[in-house]
Amino acid sequence: MTLVFATHNANKLREIQTLMPNYNLKSLTDIGCIEDIIEDAETIEGNALLKAKYVKEKYGYDCFADDTGLEVEALQGAPGVYSARYAGEQKNDADNVAKLLTELNGIENRSAHFKTVIALFINDKTYTFEGICKGSITREKMGDNGFGYDPVFVPEGYDMTFAQLPLSTKNKIGHRGKATEKLINSLQNL
Repeated sequence: MTLVFATHNANKLREIQTLMPNYNLKSLTDIGCIEDIIEDAETIEGNALLKAKYVKEKYGYDCFADDTGLEVEALQGAPGVYSARYAGEQKNDADNVAKLLTELNGIENRSAHFKTVIALFINDKTYTFEGICKGSITREKMGDNGFGYDPVFVPEGYDMTFAQLPLSTKNKIGHRGKATEKLINSLQNL
């Protein structure tokens, strides 16, 4: 089965492809979509739906899109839906991480969780799948793998950041992996 994964992010595409080896996944670049799809919803679910709907309506492909946010307890859920743009519209991972660590400077409560919502548009129907991974924020960056906030997020039950863990472990315990597992189960029943 061929599906479009509504992303230009090569790291996300690689993560999802390892979870869905039996599917022919195409990125936005693969289908000739070069525009930056506007994500102006007020929720993570809303942004995922916007992206998937855009691809389905403009390009006609069955597709899925995800949106992910890091929600930090001491920051009342921030950066949340604004995670990719936390430090500005340039969407720079290093800047976002630096801002987060600055905001948490001197704060003992480091509890946080990643939340991913995947929206699927297929056969003229819409489905959503959620994955959550609880953990905490470190005081400094650790590890060279992953992307985004991975170097400062330690998942519950582990003593290494996502950026230090192998991708196979991250996919097994992580937010995107959990949401993708629900997506795969749903696709197998369509």
